[in-house]
Amino acid sequence: MRISTLSFQNNAVTQMQDLQAAISKTQIQLGTSSRLQSAADDPAAMVQVNRLNVELAASTQYVTNGNSASANLKLEEQGLSDATATLQSARDLAVQANSPTLNATQRQDIATQLTQQLQDLVSIGNQRDSTGNYLFAGTASGTLPFVQSSGSIAYAGASSVNQIQIAANQRISAGDSGATAFMNIPAGNGTFTTANAATNTGTGSIGAGTVTNPAGWVPDTYTISFISPTQYQITNSAGTVVPSGSPPVTPATFTPGDTISFNGVQVEINGTPAATDTFTVAKAGTSSAFNTIQSLITTLSSPNLSPAQLATQIGNALQQIDGAITNMSNVSASVGARLNSITSTQSSSQTTQVSLKTAISDLADTDYAAAVTDLNTQELALKAAQQSYASIAQLSLFNYLK
Repeated sequence: MRISTLSFQNNAVTQMQDLQAAISKTQIQLGTSSRLQSAADDPAAMVQVNRLNVELAASTQYVTNGNSASANLKLEEQGLSDATATLQSARDLAVQANSPTLNATQRQDIATQLTQQLQDLVSIGNQRDSTGNYLFAGTASGTLPFVQSSGSIAYAGASSVNQIQIAANQRISAGDSGATAFMNIPAGNGTFTTANAATNTGTGSIGAGTVTNPAGWVPDTYTISFISPTQYQITNSAGTVVPSGSPPVTPATFTPGDTISFNGVQVEINGTPAATDTFTVAKAGTSSAFNTIQSLITTLSSPNLSPAQLATQIGNALQQIDGAITNMSNVSASVGARLNSITSTQSSSQTTQVSLKTAISDLADTDYAAAVTDLNTQELALKAAQQSYASIAQLSLFNYLK
């Protein structure tokens, strides 16, 4: 078989180009520490590496999401702690004000201190996070959540909150709305509220009361009417008489300090009511931490309330403040649980990321020992090919003609 000079040269050049390409590829693998420069290098491995990289990117994003949520939740936790301290201080002032020895001027001084604490509480509710969004505005993070107008504070934020994904199958609330933390707090003892009639002339005051048999409670508005200082009867909103006492009777006998029981609840009336005095026991609605303090300020600033009315209203305010503190504690506990969940999930994510990176490394990283050996072999082959080509290229028939 005859081989033309052109064919020999083409084959030799192609061989050297292939060897140079292989050397270049090996050098790139050594320089980049990756043996997969394209899918053609190892299609099956490239598919696995791409899938693992997607999982790694998602896990990294979950950790970033968790960091963001954790930062906001820690700010909220501090805000709730500050709000609780403010409410506790307001409670202390309410206890101080609930003394018959104080005069109107002294009660007004306490009301002035409470006014400042109310402003402090509003400021806490309107706190911002590091990005300028309001902590307690829910999904309406750019809206001022608590607006004070005409002696009351209204919530202008959203009731829903942002949900952040911190794992493939786990989402958490990145905060709590102001409605949850500061508003919608059950009034009174959570089941019912009590009040003196403004027209009462006796010295009787009614306590916050308790529920003794939840199954026996029928939500309604009940009126305790005193027929005389020692007798009373209870009627519901329809005017139907409700027996009281054990055994239930009507009218019932009263002695100052007695506990009045009916329909699964009991209330205590201190002092001596006058004939025609009335007290109400009504189904509890909701109030807010702000309006509770505002109502207490109004009570202490009112010069015409009787000692009995003051005692009842301050007692109700104390009960309501306790409810607000309990609500803050419950929300704070929820925040703490979410922070713990983020920490646990991030720890798991970081472990997963280590495993993913190891798997990717096993598939894609260059085996330096093998690559160096390949490079040396390829360089020797190229050198041999070049030398062989140079020697053969010099051969000619004319060299043999004499």
